[in-house]
Amino acid sequence: MQLQQRNKYLETTVRTAAPAQLLIMLYDGAIRFCRQGIEAIKEQNYAEANTSLLKTQDIINEFIITLDRSTSIADNLLRLYDYFNKRLIEANIKKSTEPAEEVLGHLIELKETWIQAAKQYNQLEGQTNGNAFAKTHSTVV
Repeated sequence: MQLQQRNKYLETTVRTAAPAQLLIMLYDGAIRFCRQGIEAIKEQNYAEANTSLLKTQDIINEFIITLDRSTSIADNLLRLYDYFNKRLIEANIKKSTEPAEEVLGHLIELKETWIQAAKQYNQLEGQTNGNAFAKTHSTVV
C-alpha cells in the first residue's frame, strides 16, 4: 500500500512540476543511476552496472529528444550529451568506472547550473509578474 501511495505522489509531482523542475528531476535520476552503475562496476556486478548505465543513457537520450533546438546552446548541449553517451558505453563495455565517473561529475555540474538558471528565471518572472514562483529544488540525489 505504501508503494502505491508513493507512486501516486510521484505521479502527481511530475504532472504538476514546472519544466525546470522536471529537468532537474531528470538530472537527479541520471545522477542516481550513474552512481549505481559505478558502484556495481566496483562490486563486479556487471548485470546491475549494465542496467544502471543504460538507465542513465535513457535519461540523457530524453535530454536530446526534448532539447529546444532553436536555442543558442542547443548544438553544444547535443555534442555534450552525445559525448556522455559514448563515455557511458565505454564504461559499460570496458567495465571501467573512470568514464562513468567523468560523466557523473559533468551531470552534477550541469544540474547545479540548471538550478541556478531556474532560480534566476523565477526571480525575473516574479519581478515581471508581481508574484512568487515555487522554488526549484532537487528531489533526490
